[in-house]
Amino acid sequence: MRIAGAVCLVLMPLAMWLANRSAPLMLGLAGAALLGAALLSPPPAQAFARLRASLSVPLALAVVAFLTWALVSIGWSHNPSMSLRAWGELVLPIVFALAIAASGQLRCGPVLLRALALAIIVAAGLLMFELASGLSQRAALGSGKMMAFVFNRPAVVLLLLAVPTIHGLWSRPAGRFDRALAALLAAVAIVFVFRSESEAAKLGALVLIVCWAFARFAPRIALAATALAFVLTMAIAPVLAPTADRVLPSFVLERLDKLSARARIDIWYSFGEVARARPLFGAGFGTSATMHEHPVAAEVTPEHRTLLAASHPHDMPLQAWAETGAVGAGLLTLAGLLLLVRLRRLPAVEQAPRLALFATAFSIATVGHGAWQGWWIAGLGAAILLFCRDAAPRQGDGHG
Repeated sequence: MRIAGAVCLVLMPLAMWLANRSAPLMLGLAGAALLGAALLSPPPAQAFARLRASLSVPLALAVVAFLTWALVSIGWSHNPSMSLRAWGELVLPIVFALAIAASGQLRCGPVLLRALALAIIVAAGLLMFELASGLSQRAALGSGKMMAFVFNRPAVVLLLLAVPTIHGLWSRPAGRFDRALAALLAAVAIVFVFRSESEAAKLGALVLIVCWAFARFAPRIALAATALAFVLTMAIAPVLAPTADRVLPSFVLERLDKLSARARIDIWYSFGEVARARPLFGAGFGTSATMHEHPVAAEVTPEHRTLLAASHPHDMPLQAWAETGAVGAGLLTLAGLLLLVRLRRLPAVEQAPRLALFATAFSIATVGHGAWQGWWIAGLGAAILLFCRDAAPRQGDGHG
């Protein structure tokens, strides 16, 4: 069962190529297999002890507090059933990742890392081939007309998974083959990201390279800069649009027009007004999908009301503010800072890739998709889990 769980994680990149929302399924299958292996291994009570230890740290308590507040906020949603589904989509991948961490059965040894690197490379190659051919193969198979942006999700997930895989392979002692494979993986992942249409993934890749290098040689400065950027971005989310209009010169916005920068700012104006109309408690978790139907839409100026139908704000901090208010955004900010405090204890060589993953994920979050989508949470969970050790974690050990 342990092998089956590892195989499910290895196959996640290929599954995302075939079906771009499949990451939660693969993480769930891996979680079921690895937790089953833990319960069949003596003594099975260790899995529950590890889960208890994981949930008792301040970081976990902050996340649980946010999830609880999000559930409470569904009480003032205009569509509670839709909000509850969104909450379940967020929570399920977290539960799957926790099951894997608690199982203690995941071994991130050379075999798994090499297999995962090859899976990412193959998946990226197949995705680039399809993009080059205009997705004609899927049309021939009866998938109907598809646009290239459907591969934006795989671009993000493959980039996230590549970070711990590259680190794990590169840091292996006396592993020339592993270092060559890590370099090849890095090259293929970057080429694919910039070949895709995901501007969020491209931004994430640039942040990844800069932050990893900076954190490797100046870890304290990199950590402080990341923490400052994180807090400021969370704090200004309700006024993000006017801030961007003031800070970014008009010629820059014109240059960025092909990246939908102007459209994003217009959407930020709309959802920013929602956040300011419900500053403390928000409009209710999961309401962004149909915010134009929420009673709060009447409090948004007419010129900004239309874009409330954009499904989500294209900025996760702003979505947290609009849906869960200052309470929810504050809890998420606290969780992020607690995570950065934990990273501070690591040596530079271990801190750098983890901090780079944090900065990459948050940069994607500031311009990307809906905040609570299951494929995104599952991709993050899998990437975090892959920062594990070769040996089983001891009871009380913090997981990656």
